[in-house]
Amino acid sequence: MTNAPQMRELAHRLLAYEAGADKTSEPVESTILRVYEKLRQSLDEFAGSAAFHSLASRALTMARSEVPGLRAVQVTADGALRGLGQGLGQGLSEFGPQIDLDKDRAAEHQAGDEGIALISRLLDLLLIFLGEPITFSLLRNAWPDEAFDERISAHGRKA
Repeated sequence: MTNAPQMRELAHRLLAYEAGADKTSEPVESTILRVYEKLRQSLDEFAGSAAFHSLASRALTMARSEVPGLRAVQVTADGALRGLGQGLGQGLSEFGPQIDLDKDRAAEHQAGDEGIALISRLLDLLLIFLGEPITFSLLRNAWPDEAFDERISAHGRKA
C-alpha cells in the first residue's frame, strides 16, 4: 500500500496548524502528539479505543518502514503514543559539541518526518476503513476552525 501524497500534505497541514496554534516554541514532538491525540479523541468517540488502538498500531508499523526512527515508538493499550523523539539525532554525536545546533536541527527535522509519516499513515487507514465523509467529519470534529478538502478520490486524485 502506498501513502497518498494528499494524506502526507494533510498530515503536514495538521502539524503546521497545531504548531501555529501553539504560541510557545515547544518541541516538534509536542506538536505531533497534539495532532495524534486529537485524532485519537475524535476516533475514540466515534468507534472506541480498541478501534483506534488497532488503526494506530498498524499506522505505526507502516510508518516504521519509511522512518526507522519510529522503532522506539509504541502505541499503549489505551492508544497513547510513547517513545516519540527517543533516539533523535543519534549518530550525529561523533562530530562533537561544535555542531549541537546542527544536531538539534537534524533531530527536529527527523521528528517532523516521523510525525508526517505516522499521521499520514493513520489518515490513510481512516480513509480506507471509514471512507471520505466520515474521515473528514472526524477531522472537522477535531479541528473545527480548519477547512478540509473532501474531494480526494480513491485513486489519490481530487475529484
